[in-house]
Formats: sequence, structure tokens, C-alpha cells
Amino acid sequence: MIRKEDVLERLRLNPELATRVLTGFIKDAVETSGCNGVVVGLSGGVDSALSTALATRALGHDRVLALLLPYRTSSPESTNDAQEVAAQLAVESRTIDISPMVDAYFDNTEPDADPVRRGNKMARERMGILFDQAKKCDALVLGTSNKTEILLGYSTIFGDNASSINPLGDLYKQQVWQLAEHLDLPRQVVRKKPSADLWPGQTDEGELGFAYRTADEVLYLMFDRGLSPEEVVERGYDAEAVAKIEQLERSNRFKRRLMLIARLSSSAINLDREIPRD
Repeated sequence: MIRKEDVLERLRLNPELATRVLTGFIKDAVETSGCNGVVVGLSGGVDSALSTALATRALGHDRVLALLLPYRTSSPESTNDAQEVAAQLAVESRTIDISPMVDAYFDNTEPDADPVRRGNKMARERMGILFDQAKKCDALVLGTSNKTEILLGYSTIFGDNASSINPLGDLYKQQVWQLAEHLDLPRQVVRKKPSADLWPGQTDEGELGFAYRTADEVLYLMFDRGLSPEEVVERGYDAEAVAKIEQLERSNRFKRRLMLIARLSSSAINLDREIPRD
């Protein structure tokens, strides 16, 4: 029976092996698609920094385009960190201010929209630009969402959770930190408080109400080991935090699937049949 004190060790990566697997995944996906490379939204946070670093190792720096997509309230620190990551990895970067596009919509039609709606619009505006630039460059959009965010549904559907390929989707947040340190990414990027930078002062953990390290361990026990929430609490985790994590995971499962399609035949897409990946 797994004990609480064993979980942290179970989440520890072999960083050399993980790097080989994830760079192999990126290289294989790009070559199979016949595309020239990848475009990635570089935010200044650890997730996008790690995705960019893995892509650079997989493809070479000249096949990776980093796009910085700030809104007018975005932290200048985030932009500076993104520029430092791009410089360290020697990848081409370009900055596109999304403020005119986002403000045109809300100022003209939805002036009373709350911060969450505005944040979702920013995330979808960024992803729309990434896919447009990918089309221009004949490239794939590289995802940056990690396993913790995906399981919690802590993302914007068809926004930051959309991509062509995602090398981080099977890494819990603390495994992202482990691999980012192993690849020697800038210390301040790895150590900063996670934030989608959707509004001033916003942090992921403040919004969620629990720490990523707690979420990682609880989700590992429920998702990877199949324990019930009651069994997780029996191992010493805070019952209120476990209940909130379980509720988020359950209520946001729809974000992990493509749109639900009504069944009329015996071969409905995403329900009965899918073509295996090469």
C-alpha cells in the first residue's frame, strides 16, 4: 500500500531519460507531419520555457519560432523573462501585442465582462495567433500545458489547452520544475510563482486555493494509482483540498476531449473509433 511519504519519490523523474523521450516525441511528430518546425507561445513562465527548450534540442534552434504575446496589463517581468529564455536558447522570437484585438471586442460589445472572461479571450486570441503563424511558417503549434493543469481543467478550452502537439501533457507540475532545472533554464523562471499573467497579481495557486505540489500528489494517487478521494484522505492529505481537487477534475473532464458528438452510427468519431497514430 502506497504511503504519503512515498509519493514524492514516485514523482521524481529520471531527467536524462525524460529528455530523450520528449525530444524524440517532438522530432517524430514534426517529421511525420512534414512540417518545417514548431511555433510556441513564450510567456516567461516555466512551462513554455521547458517546451521551447525541448523543441530546440529536438529540432535545432533554427526550426523553433517563439512568439511573445503580451496584453497591455501583462507583467513586464514576464516579457523580460521570455526574452531571456529565447536568447539563452538562441531561438528567433517575435512580439505581437494582443491588446488591440482583445480591447476592440470588449470595448465595443462587452464592456462589463469580468476578469475571467477577459482572461479566456486573451488565451484564445494568443492561440489563434499561434495557429495563424504556424500556417504561415508551415509549422506545428507546440503546447505548454502540463498534466496537473490538464487534469484540473485549469486552462481555457480552445485557448492555452489547444495545440498540435504537447510534450508536457504527461508531466506533473513538480516534474516540469525538475526537468527545467535539469536543462538549466533561468533560475528566476523556474522559481517564480506560477501565473497565467491574465490580470495584475494573479497566481495559479492563489486562484486554485491549494499548492501545485499538493495537487500533484493527490492527482497522482487518484489518476495514476486509482485511489478514491476517501483513500487519499486516509493517507494524511487535507480533506478539503482533496475534495476541491476531485471536484475540479470531475467537472472539467469535458476540456480533455474534443467536442462531444451525437451518435447516429456505430463509428462515431471519438466515441467508437479513432485512427491509430502512426
